[in-house]
Amino acid sequence: MNPSPKPETTPNVDAAEIAHFNRMAKLWWDPHGKMGQLHAINDLRLAFITDRFQGASPRVADVGCGGGILAEALARAGARVTGVDLSELSIEIARQHAQESGLQIDYRLMGVEALVAEEAGQYDVVTCMEMLEHVPHPDRIIGHCAQLLKPGGVAVFSTINRTFKAWAFAIIAGEYILGLLPRGTHTYSKLIRPDEMRQWAGAAGLAFQASSSLMYNPLTRKFRVAPGREDINYMACFSKPR
Repeated sequence: MNPSPKPETTPNVDAAEIAHFNRMAKLWWDPHGKMGQLHAINDLRLAFITDRFQGASPRVADVGCGGGILAEALARAGARVTGVDLSELSIEIARQHAQESGLQIDYRLMGVEALVAEEAGQYDVVTCMEMLEHVPHPDRIIGHCAQLLKPGGVAVFSTINRTFKAWAFAIIAGEYILGLLPRGTHTYSKLIRPDEMRQWAGAAGLAFQASSSLMYNPLTRKFRVAPGREDINYMACFSKPR
């Protein structure tokens, strides 16, 4: 009998991307700075996630947690949160801010592959927001997120569509004109089309549930959620069969 395959533990990481987020680490908790867009959309992201699972105190893995902006919101909503990231400085910032905020969040300096090796099938919810476009193999990240889920659990991903409109608005306008994000945050070729995400999720055994776009109004400088759209910035929810 052939031995069962060993879990993949090699991080799926781009060293240049980690260096970039290490440089930005101190910006995470400045709502008026270069990471301000994440603060502006955080309540919208949280509502999209919490509307799609039931039960008190779900166990949540936030993959690519960065400085902890979403992880803290999930913890305040009653979730038991584990946040993983490969940016050491971001994890340090996240731990410090959670302690100052009186929140119990389990932050770990590791990739999702290592978390799967330790805790496969242990999570009710997995979130992976604004991360897939920063790794060499986003399909593998989706597969590992699926492995973390319990039967009946949900995974929520967000990224940017790979279209001319997304390039014009998210990269050129967002980074170089409006300054919503630091320049160089995104590379067009790494952006992900919704059909690609659904294909990868399906291959990982996940079923598509819903999607929404985060639409930005430059006049009001505010975001809104557009259910069913996958325009520029979009979120998608998938479930693991019971």
